[in-house]
Amino acid sequence: MLIVRPDVNATMPVVAGRDELRRTVESVADRYERARPTYPDELFDDLVALARLEPGARLLEIGCATGKATRALLERGFSLVCVELGAQLAEHARRNLAGYPVEVHVASFESWDGERESFDLVFAATAWHWVDPDVRYRKAHEQLRPGGHLALWSALHGFPADFDPFFTEIQNVYDSIGERWKGDWPPPRPEDEGDDTEEIEASGLFGDVQVRRYVWEIRYTADEYIALLDTFSGHITMEPAQRERLYGAIRARIAARDDPWVRRHWHAILHVARRL
Repeated sequence: MLIVRPDVNATMPVVAGRDELRRTVESVADRYERARPTYPDELFDDLVALARLEPGARLLEIGCATGKATRALLERGFSLVCVELGAQLAEHARRNLAGYPVEVHVASFESWDGERESFDLVFAATAWHWVDPDVRYRKAHEQLRPGGHLALWSALHGFPADFDPFFTEIQNVYDSIGERWKGDWPPPRPEDEGDDTEEIEASGLFGDVQVRRYVWEIRYTADEYIALLDTFSGHITMEPAQRERLYGAIRARIAARDDPWVRRHWHAILHVARRL
């Protein structure tokens, strides 16, 4: 199966097999932990309220990676079971979350043999798009207790009205190495991005979908920004000559600025839906 979608948090398109791409982050587990941001506290506070989670609730996370979202919910008094495809990522998560009430299982969510109707919340933070669309809603529904909730969100590259012009400039370099942006430039503003309500409802398994949006900003030096790009599947699988040319241009353009950093916005759309 081939998929065509914007790589999460990247300014280039990706065309590849799902199974091949979903394993690429495993090869950069150390870099992922250092470079990927956490999510806003407001997102987790809203999630707890919208999913009506009580202290001691039992949560299932799909694709915990190194545990960035996991920790925020553990600190709010919940117990978690995490299903992570990558063994190295899972080991990072176990170390990062030592002492908390959490289990980390190494498996794909599609193949994992979980306890049916035993969780108050099933959630995926920047991982849902990797799960087989023919399986994910049904499998999540099976794991939830009656009245439980499903929550989905991703940390994406946001383009508000005042986004850094660096990204328009560097897009010309992507074009020159054969990685042309598919679609209009600039991309839609965060408030104009579509959400997944229709898809969630079309599953016939979830309803009462509630949506919240978040935008935040992080400043990066050239080294920090390249370290971030090295955690995205589209850049990991790029031909070495392409990557060298791109990264050289990024370093040169940031170094030429009066202030040698780039301002990147992040955007997340939280979806919380009730099990029917």
